[in-house]
Amino acid sequence: MNLASMFDESAHRFPDKIVLRYGARHYSYAEIRALSLRAAAVLQDQGVGAGDRVALMCFNTPYFLVGVLAALRLGAVFVPVNHKLQAPEVEHILQHSRAGVCIVDGALAPVMRKVRGAVRWLATDSAIEGVPLFESLVEAAAPRPLPAPCEREAVAQILYTSGTTGQPKGCVHSHRNVYTTAMIAALGLEITRHERMLIAMPIWHASPLNNWMFGTLLMGGSLVFLREYSPRAMLETIAREKTTLLFAAPIALLAPIDAVPDFNAFDLRSMRAWIYGGGPLGKDMALRLMEAYGSDQFIQVYGMTEAGPLGTVLFPEDALRKAGSIGRSSLPGVRVRVVDPDGRDTASGRIGEIVLQSEAAMQGYLDAPEATAAAYDAEGWYHSGDLARVDDDGYFYVVDRLKDLIVTGGENVYSKEVEDALSPHPDIADVAVIGQPHAQWGETVVAVIVAKPGRAPSDEELKAFLADRLARYKIPRLYRRVEVLPRTPSGKLQKHILREQMTAGTVPA
Repeated sequence: MNLASMFDESAHRFPDKIVLRYGARHYSYAEIRALSLRAAAVLQDQGVGAGDRVALMCFNTPYFLVGVLAALRLGAVFVPVNHKLQAPEVEHILQHSRAGVCIVDGALAPVMRKVRGAVRWLATDSAIEGVPLFESLVEAAAPRPLPAPCEREAVAQILYTSGTTGQPKGCVHSHRNVYTTAMIAALGLEITRHERMLIAMPIWHASPLNNWMFGTLLMGGSLVFLREYSPRAMLETIAREKTTLLFAAPIALLAPIDAVPDFNAFDLRSMRAWIYGGGPLGKDMALRLMEAYGSDQFIQVYGMTEAGPLGTVLFPEDALRKAGSIGRSSLPGVRVRVVDPDGRDTASGRIGEIVLQSEAAMQGYLDAPEATAAAYDAEGWYHSGDLARVDDDGYFYVVDRLKDLIVTGGENVYSKEVEDALSPHPDIADVAVIGQPHAQWGETVVAVIVAKPGRAPSDEELKAFLADRLARYKIPRLYRRVEVLPRTPSGKLQKHILREQMTAGTVPA
């Protein structure tokens, strides 16, 4: 089944049901279906046909969904674009994906106007001078005959990685891949037709898009779009719309506790569970969330764009007992192992690389056969680049990225272990640990910290704090202060940016 047919099946079952809530506007399944049929005619007029690429650089707004469905109805490929990117980065994605049309939010006009290339622009949500407004074209259009539905093996989307290691690569997913992702997410997290799924994280990111948007549409549930995340807006939307589920990075759940003075005034009792990913939570952080939100239903998910994103899950009953873990078992239909460099399963307590296998895994990286070949082994296991250990009960604990491993004086230092040791310091709001080249030791351990407002812990205070928490060789020798750490929209640290800044001497001591 292709994704347009999947949506139409839900629309056939629940035509009058609200599928999308956005501020004061509500859309039924039948209304979104009708809009997407007219939008398909608009894209046809722009020259879009089967196999063509339609980019969407949008906030979480209704016509993102309309545009995606319209492209899928034509057998075209949709390419979500990070709305936080600057013109050269957008230009790279549009050119690399060979997008012919890009639907862009009117608020992003300053970036759009700097992008070079022959792409045809359509504005959405607000007008851009000289650019046709997608909504107006759709309202004026009439549905017309569509091509035969594409096969499930046809390409549906190209998702660009978040760029934690440099230039993003385009992950190619078929209709079958995305449908499988949606089905497994719905089964594994028990999404039902009664769901009101809050999409508060950027919708162009793999997990909000494939797991939670398509998973909810598959089951006939309702979506609630928050145009752009902010701590207060998230709480207001939950209270107003009585949402039942959301997915967020841990930082997005923690931020409201400190940033919203009247946090306790918001009624959050409609939420049956809080799904988070992008990094596990330690026990102290988990307890803090449970107390603040009045719930123990926190679910950790682990995955990556290349894998659907699908992987493992840590259910609420293990949230405290196995705090810091990404779970013991994979989601249904996904196989996860931790292996040594020879591909053998690691023994309990030993560190290896996480590898995954499922029908949701990407077809490969766009126009990058060497990178694709390097990502998979001969048996079809995707190598994640995440290092993890497995405890005696079979639970996985991510300890580092393979590329973030620091080797100092012949000893391996896992940066996440150091970050976890520093994070509880009362003066630290955020921290990243990286390696810096050193003539004698190979590398030296560097902590880049964001201090809490009004706090300024000294190097010696931080070293003393770690003295009985870490082996001496793991304790950072150097400490750098920044106002904010570079992170992807999913909350993952972009350590390559910190390394570049360190090399350039732009990270202050």
